Amino acid sequence: MNNDINNNNYNNIELSDPYKLANFIKNSNKSTPVKLYVKGDFENIKIDNLKSYGFYDFRIIIGEYKDINYVLKEYSSYIDYYDIEIDRKNSAIPLLNIENIEARIEPGSIIRDKVSIGKNAVIMMGAVINIGSNIGKNTMVDMNAVIGARAIIGENCHVGAGAVVAGVLEPPSKTPVIIEDNVLIGANAVLLEGVRVKKGAVVAAGSIVTKDVPENSVVAGIPAKVIKKKDAKTIDKVKILNELRE
Repeated sequence: MNNDINNNNYNNIELSDPYKLANFIKNSNKSTPVKLYVKGDFENIKIDNLKSYGFYDFRIIIGEYKDINYVLKEYSSYIDYYDIEIDRKNSAIPLLNIENIEARIEPGSIIRDKVSIGKNAVIMMGAVINIGSNIGKNTMVDMNAVIGARAIIGENCHVGAGAVVAGVLEPPSKTPVIIEDNVLIGANAVLLEGVRVKKGAVVAAGSIVTKDVPENSVVAGIPAKVIKKKDAKTIDKVKILNELRE
């Protein structure tokens, strides 16, 4: 991915502008969805405005906390016992609807809305991808990696386990991290705001990247520095497996 293509991708991403993102969050309906498991007398408990599954005296009820809480208080005398599940409070951003995404997304990953994920990408367990990010085709985001808001990751990349690609939502003047095509980010590496990792580069495990990484170079250390150009031995070590992406 050359610089022009990368910039075009960035400009075309929906809500990539930090002010638009901020307004999107500000104006969103804050949600506290819960799941209620309840045993009681449903001849007298009215739940017409809530999703309900079950029959007779046991139901699983799904809805907003304020509506569920109303049922629990209003009909307490008809309820034998209940348990309630809640995993967020006044959440401004829903999770991404992944139903029609042509990628492999493993359980336990957290992907927020307004994220773009390319064909045959792989998102592994525990990965976190924040709003406005772009994950290119055939790119793997490995276990427990964190992709911050508005980050741009190109095609055929690998972001190693536990790596952090810093997000930029505020301050809005900051530029997000941009990772071009065919880049390998080692495990537990950290890329700070505004860094651009150019095509074919390799970031060694545990490195902290504070400035741009040249094309086809290998960087390592804290802060990361160029230690060599990518050679045949390095290319073999960082080869990605298409079998994992098909």
